This record gives sequence, structure tokens and C-alpha cells, in this order.
Amino acid sequence: MKQSAELYACLYAKEFPAQAALRLRPDLREQPVVVIEGQPPLETVFSLNARARSLGIAHAMTRVELDTFSSLIVLSRSRTEEVSTHTVMLECAGTFSPRVEDRTDGSDFLCVIDIAGTEKLLGSPEVLARKLLRHVQVLGVSASVAMSRNFFAALSYVRGSSSRIAFIAPGNECDALAPLPLEVLDVSSQHAEIFALWGIRTLGALAALPECELIARIGQEGRRLRQLARGELTHHFVPHEAAFELQERIELDTPVEQLDSLLFVIGHMLEQLILRATARVLALASVTITLLLEGGTTHVRTVRPALPTNDRPLWIKLLHLDLEAHPPLAAIVTVTLIAEPGSASKVQLGLFSPQLPEPMRLDVTLARIRALVGDECVGSPVLRDTNQPDSFRLEPFRVPSSHISSSATGNSSVAMRQLRPPERASVTLRDRQPASFVFRQCRYEVIHAYGPWLAEGDWWSSDIWALEQWDLIAHPSVSSGASAALYCCLVRDLKDQSWQVVTLYD
Repeated sequence: MKQSAELYACLYAKEFPAQAALRLRPDLREQPVVVIEGQPPLETVFSLNARARSLGIAHAMTRVELDTFSSLIVLSRSRTEEVSTHTVMLECAGTFSPRVEDRTDGSDFLCVIDIAGTEKLLGSPEVLARKLLRHVQVLGVSASVAMSRNFFAALSYVRGSSSRIAFIAPGNECDALAPLPLEVLDVSSQHAEIFALWGIRTLGALAALPECELIARIGQEGRRLRQLARGELTHHFVPHEAAFELQERIELDTPVEQLDSLLFVIGHMLEQLILRATARVLALASVTITLLLEGGTTHVRTVRPALPTNDRPLWIKLLHLDLEAHPPLAAIVTVTLIAEPGSASKVQLGLFSPQLPEPMRLDVTLARIRALVGDECVGSPVLRDTNQPDSFRLEPFRVPSSHISSSATGNSSVAMRQLRPPERASVTLRDRQPASFVFRQCRYEVIHAYGPWLAEGDWWSSDIWALEQWDLIAHPSVSSGASAALYCCLVRDLKDQSWQVVTLYD
């Protein structure tokens, strides 16, 4: 079998800490922003965007120097936001090829994608590069791409060139890399000093040096650097493997107390989660919001709708109602969203099945009811595995995947009306069975009595119960004033010897 030729696409994002800080703050992207690092008051500029650079701001500027710029926005470096953005970028690259190698350093994002053999699926390398940059731009990051059949040629070119998309033709690696500065190779300080004394400042000048004389002077490292400059060094690809996790985290610039301001931040975080889930043909099944409050305490809430969905306004409304019913007790410092992915399938009903409630409207309605009566009072009743009357538990509402209609197997003229709560009755016994009883201020004489049926349970706990059930047919006495016969079910609690009418039969 013929092995396909190597082809790599290198994705590069400059000033990565600043871009990571602005990804969840889209309202600041059009303003000059710098990211500082260090202990106050000795913070220095670690990263900045293009608008800040146009004002004359440079790396390593102190906080005192930054105070001279009135329109500048200063953010503290957040490594958690950088890790989150780094994960998102690798996920985006992984949608184009399963083989992605991470080469990120401290200040720039850099990864190499093995795109060999993807032409029939994703198009030519130029088309793939444009698609990749569009996906990255949707994530809120600005980047560039360089493609080459040599791993290190693509790596060096994307770091030294200003082109957003570049393709190095096979065999043209040395000429393409020649004008780039020597710094793109990460040369050690010792060798950089030697090359500076020799007047070597570009990759073309380094590639023109004779190999044997270069090895004789600085060893095998000189041979490796010369091969890098010529685009000839081979590489053993090491794919990056990471678990898929839908998580976004942002450290707020100032503590937030108002819910509206918090929802504005949550909206951008949900947008990123939905984009990542959609890229894998998934939906958000649940969202857990963790709020770090002033004082070190945390506030955690989980929202789970009836069906997985990527409807951003719905998620914002559900989180709004939940946080409104369970507000945090202090100002919010950090917000973390963790989403559980689920299937994006739709509910399909039968042709003659009754219309089910729309899941999205049902979720909002249930959230509003929970805010009024509490979480423990909302759900679907499910019978417990016991004979105790009216024993049930509440489970969350779920929209069924299909609806099966059933018809009665026979006709019945008897209707049962359950009394809730049961109504007390005064019963007179004869030969250990009901002979007459008073119900709703009317006296009834028992004509037929069926029973008793005994039921008991939970003898192993303090909630032990024991009941005796009778089905009765009774006629009203002459003095009662009632005219119709009564068909009912009487239950006696054997613990306190009380009688109650629980059911009426029509």
C-alpha cells in the first residue's frame, strides 16, 4: 500500500493570554486591553491586544507607566481562563483531524494538525485553512495558519510571517524560510550570541553555512539548527489526547452582586459551550453553575431541562429563574459552568398520538412553579413498591420519546372518586363488621359488606402501618334525610382504631 505524503497545518494565535481574557468579554475586544502579571505594585505587561500596541504599549511596561494611558483597560492574568481557552482551541483543531500535536509555550498558542489525506473530505489545504480560521474566529480568537509537508517548516513560518494563510510548496521550504528572523527557532542564548557575532540574523543566512564547519564549531546542535532553517528536519508526530469536557470559567474583574450583570456574563459562556457541543453534534443535557463568593464560599446549582437542547435563550431563562429562587449569599468573584453533553435527537410522535407539551415551554413553566412552591413539590408522581395507600414519590418531569395510546379492554359503568383528604366516619360494628355508620351528618345502614382486606407494612421502622378495608353498600336511614344509596370504601386504621371514608363509587 502506498503511504500518503505528509502535510501539516500549523495554527498560531499571538498574545494568547490577552485573547483568552477577551474571549468571554466580547464587549472589550474593540478597546485597548493589556494583561498584567506580578505582585502589586510591581505588575508588568505580559500580553496585550493590537489596539493597545497601536498606542505605543509594549511588554514589560510597569503599572505606573500604564497609568498614563487614560482609555486603557487593564486585566490581571488568569491562568484558568488560559487553560480553558487552550482546551477549546485544541477541540476546534481536533474537528479537522484526530491527529493534533500541542506546541504551546507561555505566551502564544501553537498546535500542528496532521491534515494528510483530508483533501476529499475537507477540500484543498487553502480551503481547509479558511474553514479552520472561521471556526477559531467564532470562538473569539484571532489566529493564522501555515501549511507545509515539513513539520518544522510550518511551525517556523507561522511564527515569523504576518500572513494569515500560507502554503509552502513542496521543495520550496528553504526559500520560504530564508527571510524569517533567527528568533523563530528558539535558539539558546549562547548560540544566539555566537550567531550575532557571525552576523547571522535570518534563517537564509544560517542555511547557507557549510554543514561540516558549523558542526566543528558548535557541535550537533548546529547541524540541527541548519536543518531547521532549511526545512529538512524530520519529526516524530506526538498526537495530543484529551478528554472531552464542556467547561467554561471566568474570573470577574470586580465582584458582582446583581443578577442581571451575572446573566450577561453567563450568556457569553453558554454561547461558547453551545458552539463546542454543536461541533460534535451534541446538545447540553444539564448545566451546573458554580459561583465562588467573597469569603471563599461556593454556591452550586444544577439545571436539567426535559430534553437536551442548544437553545441559548432557554438556558439563560432557566438559570435566571433558578438563581432567582436560590440567590447566592454574597458577591460573586468567579463563575464556572460545567455542561453535561447529551443527544441532540428530536421527539417524534405517532400519527394519531395526542400532542405533548412543548419541552422548552414546559421547562420554563416548571421553573416558575418551583420558585413558588419549592423544588421538592414539583415533579411526576410515581407509585412506590408498597401496598400502603397513597404512597408515592416525585420524580423529575420527562418528555417521553414516544407516546403509546391504549384503549380500555371493556366498558364499565362504575366510576371511583378518591376523597382527598379522607373524611372521618363514625361506625357501629355488629359481629366484627360494619352495621351502620354516620357520614357527612347522615346515617346509613349497611346492606352488603365485603371484606375485610388487611394491609400492613414497614414493621421494621417507626412508620409501621396497618389498615383494614371494607367495601360497603348502604342505604340511608329514614331520619337521615338522604335519598340515594351509598357505595363506598371504608378503611380502619388498626393503630388508633379510627374509621375513614376514602372512596365513593358512582
